[in-house]
Amino acid sequence: MAEFDVDLFVIGGGSGGVRAARIAAGYGARVTIAEEYRMGGTCVIRGCVPKKLFVIGSHFRHELEDAAGFGWTVPPASFDWPTLIANKDKEIARLEAAYTANVEKSGAQIVKSRAVIEDKHTVRLLENDRRITARYILIATGGAPNHGASIPGIEHVISSNEAFHLKKLPKRIVIQGGGYIALEFAGIFAGFGSDVTVIYRGDNILRGFDEDVRTHVRAEMEKQGITILTGCTVSKVDRHGEEFTTHLSNGSSIASEQVMFAIGRHPAVANLGLENAGVAINPNNGGIAVDHFSRSSVDSIYAIGDVTHRFNLTPVAIREGHAFADTVFGKREVKVDHANIPTAVFSQPEVGTVGLTETEARAQFSHVDIYKTSFRPIKATMSGRDTRVLMKLVVDGSTDRVLGCHIVGDAAAEITQAVAIAVKMKATKADFDATIALHPTAAEELVTMRTPTARHVRQAAE
Repeated sequence: MAEFDVDLFVIGGGSGGVRAARIAAGYGARVTIAEEYRMGGTCVIRGCVPKKLFVIGSHFRHELEDAAGFGWTVPPASFDWPTLIANKDKEIARLEAAYTANVEKSGAQIVKSRAVIEDKHTVRLLENDRRITARYILIATGGAPNHGASIPGIEHVISSNEAFHLKKLPKRIVIQGGGYIALEFAGIFAGFGSDVTVIYRGDNILRGFDEDVRTHVRAEMEKQGITILTGCTVSKVDRHGEEFTTHLSNGSSIASEQVMFAIGRHPAVANLGLENAGVAINPNNGGIAVDHFSRSSVDSIYAIGDVTHRFNLTPVAIREGHAFADTVFGKREVKVDHANIPTAVFSQPEVGTVGLTETEARAQFSHVDIYKTSFRPIKATMSGRDTRVLMKLVVDGSTDRVLGCHIVGDAAAEITQAVAIAVKMKATKADFDATIALHPTAAEELVTMRTPTARHVRQAAE
C-alpha cells in the first residue's frame, strides 16, 4: 500500500470533525484537521451555544415581571446589548480554545486554512498552496445560511451569523422563516424588548412538527406580542438610511431596523473540489451522498454532519464522527441509528420532541392512541402570566408502545432528553403508568395521563 502523509485528513473543525479527529488519533492514526474560520464550527461559534446564551439572557425580562407575584419588588431594570455581546464573545473564545486544546492533546494536528480536494487521496491547503496526501479524507464542513431566491434588496438582509454580532439591539425586526432558527431568534429579540414580526410562507410555523405543537407554540408566541404572518413571503427590501421597508407578497409592507432571513441552511459543498475526486451529491437534498457508514461514492472519502443534509443536529454529527473513527480506525463497524432522535426548539415557549408525530404514527400504524393535556404551570398561578404547557404522547394502540412524546413549555428540552431514553428502549404506555409521579412537577403529567384523548383506527382497504 502506498505511503501517505497522514492516515486521516479532516476538512472542518466543527463538533463532528473534531470528534472524528480525536477518536481516530486515539486509535493511533496520524490525523490533520483543517479549519478555515474558527475551531468549534457553527454550533460553538455562531449556532447552538451563543443562541442558547441569548435565549437565557432574554428570559430575564419575564423573570423580573413574574417576580412581583411572589412578593418581590424589583427596581426598574435596564438592559445593555453591548455587554451581552462582549460576554458572549468571551465565552465563545474560551470554548474555541478548549476545542483546540482537546484536539492537540489527542495528537491530531490543526492547520488554519481552507482545504480543497484534488483527488481521492490529496488535499490542497489554500493558505500556503501546500498539498497533503491522506489514506482517508473526512468532509465535515457543515452547512451555511440559505437566503433562497434572489430578491431586490437581498443585500440588506442578515442571517443568524450576523445576528450574533449586531452593534445594537433593533427596536423592530422582521424575521422570515418558520423553523428552529427563525422562532428562536424571534423569542430572543422579543425577550430583549424588540418588536418582532415573523413571516412564513406556509400555513403554520414549525413544519414537520406535531400539529398540536405547531398550533400551541404559535398561540403562545402571539400572546407575547410577536406578530406571525403566514401564507406570504418577503418580495423586496428597501433601505432608508438606517431603516428598512420589507415588502410582502400579499401587498403589505413593514418598517424595521433589521431584516433577518432564517429560511433554512444548505450543505457547505461548494468549492471543495468534490468533482475532482468524483464525490457524488445526493440529488434529493444537495448534500454529499453517503451510505450507513458515512462513506461517499469514493471509497477513501467520507462525510458526516450537516454537509450530508441527513439530520442537521450537532449531536448527530458528533455521533457520526465517532462512528466513522470506530469503523475505519477502530476496526469495528458502527452504524449510527438515526431513529428516534430527540430535538428541541429553544423558542419561547420551548419545544422538546422525540419520536413520531400523530400524523406520522397514523400513517404507519393501524391503531394509534393519543394522550394529551394542556395546563397552567404552577409558576403562572402566582405570577399571573397567561401561558399553558402542552404534553402529548403518541402510542401504538396495538402494542402499547410509546411512539412519540411532544412537550411545549419550560424545561421541555430537559424533560425530553430523559423521555427519549424510554422511547429508544421501546417503553410502553403501561411502563409510563407504572412510574410513580414526581410531584409537584410539570413532567408528572407524562405518567398520570390515563385516558386517551383520541383513538384512531385505520380501516383495512377492501
